[in-house]
Amino acid sequence: SFQHVAIIVSDIDRAYRQLREHRAEHVSAEPQRLPDWNPKASGIRAFYFKDPDGHVLEILQFPLGKGDPRWQRATARLFLGIDHTAIVTADTAASLGFYRDLLGLEVKGESENYGTEQEHLNGVFGARLRITALRAASGPGIELLEYLAPRDGRPIPPDERANDVVHWQTRLVSRDGDAAGSLGKARAPFVSPGAVALRGRELGFTQGFLVRDPDGHVLQIVEAR
Repeated sequence: SFQHVAIIVSDIDRAYRQLREHRAEHVSAEPQRLPDWNPKASGIRAFYFKDPDGHVLEILQFPLGKGDPRWQRATARLFLGIDHTAIVTADTAASLGFYRDLLGLEVKGESENYGTEQEHLNGVFGARLRITALRAASGPGIELLEYLAPRDGRPIPPDERANDVVHWQTRLVSRDGDAAGSLGKARAPFVSPGAVALRGRELGFTQGFLVRDPDGHVLQIVEAR
């Protein structure tokens, strides 16, 4: 099942030239501008490519009036930061039950994207997506991508492990001292045996665990201290 990280750029044409100079593998045909008939996405320009291990990344440029205002500040930098991670979900309602109702993220936007631009962006013919943007109080967001068409996407391999190259995990910081207990009561499938206490702070936290969402995407939930 697909996941990518969206990196905001100040000039997508210059960023694309740089990626081509370094022979980055394309997923999209070329940078795409989302159409004006879709007011929630119109003017956004984006391009998908792969890192050396095959993980998909996106460069994205927001037009004025869209996205976090910090991405519109004047700067000489080309690559500005990570706006969100996007994950494919089989059922938006089930994912909202997990991310919104159980984890407490808020829905910040919804759209339905399709057409030739979306097909050339995703590299999937006939793509029609239901997109739901979720955010916590701070930090990058999580975007749910449900393919309304085609419906032949492959699930995450059932034997996928944390040391596999295909593995992705998204870190969430929790202020709930018993987040593992709350997710256990909700019967969320754990990767870790439960909350794991660490002796040092080299990783930036002292307790955390891995858990899967309804589609098998892995979350690393750490305790804020």
